[in-house]
Amino acid sequence: MPEWWTYGLSDFLLFSPRTYYRLLQHHNEALWPAQVFSGGLGLWILLLLRGPSPRHSRMISAILAALWAWVGWAFLRQRYATINWAASYAVPLFALEALLFGWNAARRPHIYRPSREAGGLVGISLLVLSLAIYPLLSALFGRPWRQAEVFGITPDPTALGTLGVLMLTERPWSLMLVPILWCLLSGATLLAMGSPEAWIQLSAPFVAIGAIAWRRRQQKIASS
Repeated sequence: MPEWWTYGLSDFLLFSPRTYYRLLQHHNEALWPAQVFSGGLGLWILLLLRGPSPRHSRMISAILAALWAWVGWAFLRQRYATINWAASYAVPLFALEALLFGWNAARRPHIYRPSREAGGLVGISLLVLSLAIYPLLSALFGRPWRQAEVFGITPDPTALGTLGVLMLTERPWSLMLVPILWCLLSGATLLAMGSPEAWIQLSAPFVAIGAIAWRRRQQKIASS
């Protein structure tokens, strides 16, 4: 029997990369043209961010609540869990994130406020990456367009975009835990599959946390 240290990430993979990308393709084909609608919601979030206000922040939180609930049920529960039993354990986390955003929309909301400082620029960059660039990665890496991952349809760009939005508020931590955890778990899975997208997922949480820490440090220096 091989020693435990001889195992790599790929030894724990429950499916082949081909199976995973075919699942993405079937998911996209079954939901089309929902991708247009979810992408429109992402663009709506960008437009709402141009005028920071409690009302707009409630609308953003409500949109994200609906998308996390939808992705958790339609992708994780209905599709991904059929090839990866561990995905079933992530479904309650997506439901929790949806509830947290819903609660934030119903009560006094966090105000999402873009800025030109590091945290704001990184936040907007992550949101644009999830909306405009992530769907192009499948073609860039030689896969069919039908295997593209779209914000609000699959979890990876949804988590990235959510991290970006949360970096635009002063109190992001309670809502950031689930997106960060998903990015790390998905990044490890993609790394085991040999997918280049792994490095985006794995680096995004550290970039986000680093930018927020830098913002807090600059605020302390400015107030001292």
